[in-house]
Amino acid sequence: MSRISSAAALKRRTFALATVAAAGALSMVPFAAHAQAAFPSKPITIIVPFSAGGTTDILARVVGQSMSTDLGQPVVIDNRAGAGGNIGGQAAARATADGYTIFMGTVGTHAINQALYKKMPFDPIKDFAPLSRVAMVPNLLVANPSQPYKNVKELIAYAKANPGKINFGSSGSGSSIHLSGELFKQMAGVDMQHVPYRGSAPAVSDLLGGQISIMFDNMPSAIAHVKGGKLRALAVTTAKRSPALPDVPTIAESGVPGYEATSWFGLLAPAGTPAPVIAKLNASILKALANPEVKKKLAEQGAEAAGEKPEQFAAFIVSETAKWGKVVKESGATAD
Repeated sequence: MSRISSAAALKRRTFALATVAAAGALSMVPFAAHAQAAFPSKPITIIVPFSAGGTTDILARVVGQSMSTDLGQPVVIDNRAGAGGNIGGQAAARATADGYTIFMGTVGTHAINQALYKKMPFDPIKDFAPLSRVAMVPNLLVANPSQPYKNVKELIAYAKANPGKINFGSSGSGSSIHLSGELFKQMAGVDMQHVPYRGSAPAVSDLLGGQISIMFDNMPSAIAHVKGGKLRALAVTTAKRSPALPDVPTIAESGVPGYEATSWFGLLAPAGTPAPVIAKLNASILKALANPEVKKKLAEQGAEAAGEKPEQFAAFIVSETAKWGKVVKESGATAD
């Protein structure tokens, strides 16, 4: 064979290999696109960092059920309670970043705990990719009906006339319920004694029994007692009144301008989750929160749907971290 024919044969072979490779590469494009479009192809797990039956768990189940219908796959709730939400947060941060494990974060896990704990098992900002806020839940300032104050102004006047006499309960040191009270103390300029409990239920029990004076409780666990006349609602902690209790004023409009403390809940994925997966999960969450039935169920818990884009949720977390870090520092609260 001549050098010319050999060169020609080599050229033909190279061209053929290149053609096969190109065809293979092109065949992978629709395959990759299909794989991406097929998400999810198996069940999705939402890690809830608190026990079943609480506000965080209820919200995750309501939104998760709607997402399951939308995405065509089961959405499973995995309760990982402990350490103020840090146990569940650590598990979610270490999960594979593929969208099949997401996390129901809270103001505690993603804004308070890093100021409260000396050692955190995860970085709330670096280890997570925000998907969307899910709901805002007011805390409700409630008092035992036997107390002499019927509104916030009377409460402040009584507290200033009787320094340290009012004690307020909470679900634990550093909880959003506790820090709502600390923020009130700072902004109203009053001296009140904090009494921490191991959960909201025993604190509410002692409030009903008169062992403590007031409480800044999550609305879902207090609203039934208010409607039943067993507790007196003085104000809500949000910037605007709650549709669940429209006649109850805000603390800000009751004599403490600028006061706002809200328990919030949002879904996040592990950092590194592919952008198309994040976009699909965000779209499903927003669709769930726009569903009238979901809105109704959230409202029954005293919660307000709060869907947003991932970048909006990320900016919100940064601002909340700064706000509550200051409150934790000035209160001296610690969980270690």
